[in-house]
Amino acid sequence: MKIIILGAGQVGANIAEHLAREQNDITVVDNSAETLRELRDRLDIRVVIGHASHPDVLEQANIEDADLLIAVTANDEVNMVACQIAYSLYRTPIKIARIRAPVFAHYKDKLFRNEHSPVDVIISPEQLVSEYIFSLIENPGALQVLDFAEGAIRLVAVKAYHGGPLVGRELRFMRQHMPNIDTRVAAIYRRGQAIMPEGHTVIEVDDEVFFIAARGDIRAVMSEMRRSEKPYKRIMIAGGGNIGLRLAKKIENRYSIKILELNAERCKELSEELDYSVILQGSASDQDLLLEENIEETDVFIAVTNDDEANIMASLLAKRLGAKKVMALINNPAYVDLIQGGEIDIAISPQQATVGSLLSHVRSGDMVNVHSLRRSAAEAIEVIAHGDENSSKVVGKTIEEVDLPEGVSIGAILRETENGKEVLIANDSTVIKNEDHVIVFLVDKRHTKQIEKLFQVGFSFF
Repeated sequence: MKIIILGAGQVGANIAEHLAREQNDITVVDNSAETLRELRDRLDIRVVIGHASHPDVLEQANIEDADLLIAVTANDEVNMVACQIAYSLYRTPIKIARIRAPVFAHYKDKLFRNEHSPVDVIISPEQLVSEYIFSLIENPGALQVLDFAEGAIRLVAVKAYHGGPLVGRELRFMRQHMPNIDTRVAAIYRRGQAIMPEGHTVIEVDDEVFFIAARGDIRAVMSEMRRSEKPYKRIMIAGGGNIGLRLAKKIENRYSIKILELNAERCKELSEELDYSVILQGSASDQDLLLEENIEETDVFIAVTNDDEANIMASLLAKRLGAKKVMALINNPAYVDLIQGGEIDIAISPQQATVGSLLSHVRSGDMVNVHSLRRSAAEAIEVIAHGDENSSKVVGKTIEEVDLPEGVSIGAILRETENGKEVLIANDSTVIKNEDHVIVFLVDKRHTKQIEKLFQVGFSFF
């Protein structure tokens, strides 16, 4: 695909890096010549210096031939105007804009239409991250929680501990041990390597196990891998920016929330926006302040400032002082796997969340969701099967008959029936039908193109 990315900040640079690896034709537009030079030295991409919303600059970027425009500058209004120009002057097929201000998102159904502001897809890294953290809080003990099929199917990562009923046993034992619950292990991360699980694979202590199940069965499966954790009550958030505020708004009426924020003016704004949260002015790395606020009684400490190093240090300090679980927002992808799983329980990557939501629009075939599993253990794709036995390579076939590349497996299927939505955890005899939502796991992302082709429909279907 020919893709133009407007904005070479953290989000834009990471998107460019990811999409360039997938052999897309990438052009990045930004005001900063220095930023673009650094990006071009690292990646095989074109760069254009100039204002992202100016038609002459967009023409230099060959907007006339672009399949996709991704506007991710720091300015919402610039992103919206750029999409408007791309639509009005050049009829660009797909336009994606980063919209940070919650007020725009509130009116998105009325506002973002071709006759008003022609943005096809809105992305908000802050919203994606706050929703992701919320799902981790909702599932104590989970290292990663991903939703598929509009939340009907969930993928969860947990660490296997001594004493877990399934630890030291083969995976095939799961069906005997939990006859009433359908689940499937999608991937295992063990001693620095991703493993594609088989029936005879034995779960070992300290394995990170990624399993998929219907939403209502998640907690029961988690209890088989590790001892159940009590629901969280007391949460401390370091950083009162967009993410901290969004998260607090979402959870403050269910949990006891304290927010640490250094800026006095921002503290005032937070106190006006929030009803039940306690706002504290001070540094998250102030040991005396943490002790004074009973950090040892905190169930979860979440560092979400805009400074990676500050988040890491504050999380390490909080853990040493007694916080039961710590999470840190990490913008630098190189840091994520480096620190995760040690003293810091969970490293949260905004890029991972953002790129995943974008890839579903970039990939060919009818892809609904694309997620990267933590530690790059695998990639999970939700794709809709179309066609019939004559036009499709998957419809009408059992999973065993589908020609999947090595290291690729099908984990689950969501099917619309007369009685509503049905979740099918995949086995070899499961037959794929037209309009099924199929969850596919790839240990090796190089097979992505093969999966796209596999689910594409032949012309005979139309």
